[in-house]
Amino acid sequence: MEAIYILEPGTYLRLSGETLRIMREKEVVKEIPVAGLERLTLLGRATMSGAVLDFLIEKGVDTVFLTQTGRFRARLLPDGKGHVRLRQLQYKRLFDEDFRLDTARLIVAKKIENQIAFLLKRSYKQREESVRVMCLRLNAMSKRLALADDIEAVRGIEGGASRIFYDAYGLLIKNSAFEFNGRNKHPPLDPVNALLSFVYTLFTNEVLSAIQASGLDPYLGALHEPLHGRPSLACDLVEEWRGLAESFVLTLINRKAVSVDDFIKTGKRERPIEMTPSLLKTLVHAHEKKMNSSIKKGASSLKLRWAIHERVRDFKRYLEKPDIGF
Repeated sequence: MEAIYILEPGTYLRLSGETLRIMREKEVVKEIPVAGLERLTLLGRATMSGAVLDFLIEKGVDTVFLTQTGRFRARLLPDGKGHVRLRQLQYKRLFDEDFRLDTARLIVAKKIENQIAFLLKRSYKQREESVRVMCLRLNAMSKRLALADDIEAVRGIEGGASRIFYDAYGLLIKNSAFEFNGRNKHPPLDPVNALLSFVYTLFTNEVLSAIQASGLDPYLGALHEPLHGRPSLACDLVEEWRGLAESFVLTLINRKAVSVDDFIKTGKRERPIEMTPSLLKTLVHAHEKKMNSSIKKGASSLKLRWAIHERVRDFKRYLEKPDIGF
């Protein structure tokens, strides 16, 4: 067993022998064997006993706490001992402005490359000629990266490319019930952006787990500025996986697997739109299925979750030998 998601609001977790009991109002909702538990994600106001907390810490279970809307709140972290030299190397590289600039260029170049591939594939299927024209604009943005002489210039190119991408993305939405007028976040203001934000969070947590397993410091990256509480390296390395998240959301909308009735307008400034519990369940189960699906890597194939771990290991090798690229 790799991952468990606790989605029901107001639940309480207890440990009974080798079983995790999910309780609500003193009733057992579900029992889950803890053998092989690697990851636990809790949405909303789920709480736990001290015994459960001790177990999670002792076993090093990757435990993530999200708000009911999917925003990251906190994470239980293992000790992290034994990675001093690796982190010294990471700090040395990423405090070197030339290395950091080269790395940021590589990250954005890969992101734009994936955006173009995604849009070309989808526009071919949906016969959207205007989207293919936008791909030419994205390609022109990518070529400007070589001339970017500082991080802010790279971020400017990334931001410009993202605006073009989301303009094209809106043209690919064929479900008239869903309106998309560009990306917004913190908080998302409409159903499409709420879906994107939540699924991006799930993917970022996958990358963050892989970074922590590798021994790297997730809070120091290249493209994203270090900010209090933000895992900047995870934000960097998730960029190449965003296309999978965007494809996932687009498929849900166009196949009418979600409806506008799955969203609640709260009238609250800090959280204007929420997803229903049933939609959250649909999303996390579909995400877990996706993570356990196989993708091609060279001549072989491996689960998507382990492909993410492998890319983090590639980044470690890049820190050790920058000439090999990333």
